Amino acid sequence: MNLEFYIPQIIKSILVLLIFLILRYMSIQVIKRYAKKFERLEHRTGLIIKHVDFAIIFFVILFFTLIWGVQIKDLGLVMSSVFAVIGVGFFAQWSILSNITSGIIMFFTFPYKIGDYIKIHDKEFPYEGMIEDIKSFHIIVRTKDNDVITYPNSMMLQKGVTVIKAEEYHESIQEEEGQNKNLTDHGTD
Repeated sequence: MNLEFYIPQIIKSILVLLIFLILRYMSIQVIKRYAKKFERLEHRTGLIIKHVDFAIIFFVILFFTLIWGVQIKDLGLVMSSVFAVIGVGFFAQWSILSNITSGIIMFFTFPYKIGDYIKIHDKEFPYEGMIEDIKSFHIIVRTKDNDVITYPNSMMLQKGVTVIKAEEYHESIQEEEGQNKNLTDHGTD
């Protein structure tokens, strides 16, 4: 085996790997700075970083296959087959992709965060409660009745949502408890 024959591919592979590692590092720093600035929780930041890692791994593998001599027409045949299967799968489950995309959009743009009290304005299912977690596919809301509801991220983008910040919510609960205590202590006449 002649190692000199593979030196150009090895050098290109190392350069691609270094470039994508630098891009990954820069992307993660930007995401962490954004998360810190807008008070996003660490596990939410980790979720977005996982999406970035997936994209970078995909592109590194794509570049490696091109560098090491896979012909474009052969790659095209394989990729078209893969995308056909993925397309059928996503067509059957289109909400998966829309929920992931919505989760990323909510991380960067939406005004609510974990701990906020929200009201979802849906005619059929009007929910309200405290956001306990925001995941890739859905948010978890705990109602006043202590029910746990999972609500799809894509629906959060489609429906109107009223946000009551956590501090305001806790103040209103304390006022409500104070009024209930007054009624209990003094009775109703």
